Amino acid sequence: MVKMTEDPVVSGDDAQHFKPPIIQDNATGWGPCDMPEQFKDMPYQPFSKGDRLGKISDWTGAAFQDKKYTNKYQSQFGSGGQYAYYHDEDESTFHLVDTTRVQKPPYQRGRFRQNQRNMRGRGGQRGGHQNQLQLLGKGLKMRDRNQRQQRKWPMRQGMRNNKNQPPIKSRDASVTVRPDWTTIEEMDFPRLAKLSLPNVKEGQDVLCCGSLEYYDKTYDRVNVKNEKPLQRIDRIFHTVTTTDDPIIRKLSKTEGNVYATDAILATLMCCTRSNYSWDIVIEKIGEKLFLDKRDNTEFDLLTVNETSVEPPQDDGNSLNSPRNLALEATFINHNFSQQVLKTGEPRYKFEEGNPFISEEEAGEVASVAYRYRKWDLDNGVVLVARSEHDAVMHGPNGELQFVSIKALNEWDSKEDAVRQLFFVMTVFLLSRQLSGDVEWRQKLDTQRGAVLANELRNNSCKLAKWTVQALLAGSDQIKFGYVSRAHVRDSSKHVILGTQQYKPNEFATQINLNMDNAWGILRCIVDICMKQKDGKYLIMKDPNKPMIRLYDIPDNTFESDNDDGDDDDAGESARSRPSPCCPVAAVEFVALIDVPVSAPDNTFQPLYPYSSVKRI
Repeated sequence: MVKMTEDPVVSGDDAQHFKPPIIQDNATGWGPCDMPEQFKDMPYQPFSKGDRLGKISDWTGAAFQDKKYTNKYQSQFGSGGQYAYYHDEDESTFHLVDTTRVQKPPYQRGRFRQNQRNMRGRGGQRGGHQNQLQLLGKGLKMRDRNQRQQRKWPMRQGMRNNKNQPPIKSRDASVTVRPDWTTIEEMDFPRLAKLSLPNVKEGQDVLCCGSLEYYDKTYDRVNVKNEKPLQRIDRIFHTVTTTDDPIIRKLSKTEGNVYATDAILATLMCCTRSNYSWDIVIEKIGEKLFLDKRDNTEFDLLTVNETSVEPPQDDGNSLNSPRNLALEATFINHNFSQQVLKTGEPRYKFEEGNPFISEEEAGEVASVAYRYRKWDLDNGVVLVARSEHDAVMHGPNGELQFVSIKALNEWDSKEDAVRQLFFVMTVFLLSRQLSGDVEWRQKLDTQRGAVLANELRNNSCKLAKWTVQALLAGSDQIKFGYVSRAHVRDSSKHVILGTQQYKPNEFATQINLNMDNAWGILRCIVDICMKQKDGKYLIMKDPNKPMIRLYDIPDNTFESDNDDGDDDDAGESARSRPSPCCPVAAVEFVALIDVPVSAPDNTFQPLYPYSSVKRI
């Protein structure tokens, strides 16, 4: 039951009236057009509920270029200018604008496109495009300070990009390519470095000849405080090419089908480490290959700092020109290998004598033994090569050990040390890759490993070739001598600062020499040459590119070059390519030459000019 009540009667003046709200008609869209009174002059920043709340305020990110977390706490709407400070005297239409470049965050694993979650939604702007951090107050000052620091030290980035390094001169080829030569093959080093020929067995001895002197173990006790001067040994060193070797000519009738010397094989097997140009002549006769070096070339000279970042680039008349340094290194190596032997005592002799000694030859022959060995490289390829030993010594148990003796030389330590100190002080971090990186007289006794590592960095190709030659010869030990100039500006006097001994296999592992790859490179070159027709070919290292090229050359190339030699002592012209009846070539390094103790830089005359190499 509903009880009806009667409302009181309200007069006309007290009656409530309905007041309709003001409706804003937006003809171009939807939503209000005017700002409500209570929200006027109130700053507003768009906010998304999906944004991550982290830092309350961060005014250092843009100033210090905090690229790692640039977009981590940024809004998908970007940062506006609502909270920016405007001076009262500025015009109302004037705004501070940050003109700095947008710093893109570097790629990091697991952080790529880390703000991708803010990209959802229809028509929304992608995150990161409007994330211009404002630089206000101290941040702006810090940015200006950083820019001034970068302008103050412009060499910092330049050195990292090698922009301020001295330009490397273009090297000359070891032989001029003639128009009638045809390029057959180009083999770049990256492809050659991937080759491999595993399971090549140890070489078999075919013939051993020559005589060796015993190593003097007193030189193992030489150190920096007890140095010994390097003596000049007047002995004859034979550097006979393959086709001039009477033993190889004889063995070519019965043994193998590829013939070479250990120096030629080491050059090919270590070609991927070389920077300087060299060339090797290849003759194909039937199914046989003969690998030769050209006459009157610098093939047998030892390179100096070939693999350094800044190899020697001085002029030819300079003390430290590449050619003079090569002559000096060869001279040191020959004298050191003979000085550390017990002279005057009976030699160890093989059944056969030295095949290169002639009756007309005057002078003492260096201590050297030749071991002719053969290797089976599969697919019918049998290699026959001549290898060398420098000395012999008794092992710990009295066994006989064959030794290869080599010398490393320091040539410009003090000057480069000063130059290195200057650059380190100016650019903070700078690695000078010259011989002065590690001064031997300070580091050899205490940090010999650092000295050897520096030599491996600067002379990687030379050390690898020495190791390959020792492995091919089957040497039990390889002796390294550290020889330095007595004075930095005098290349005529040297001192022995120490010695070091390694087993060839262990040293090959230490210098990262892969013999499987070395055999693979040699086998690749042999296979390419075997596919060619009979004739003469030349393989040359490009002087400025990491590749070798194989050329087809006429048969009479290098035989018609009757250029007169520069040998004033011998008084004869350089002979052309020898025929089978020509006498064997020998090289004699004449050490008894009067040279001033200290020569000026511009008028330097080398102690052992190439004209002093005598052919007999």
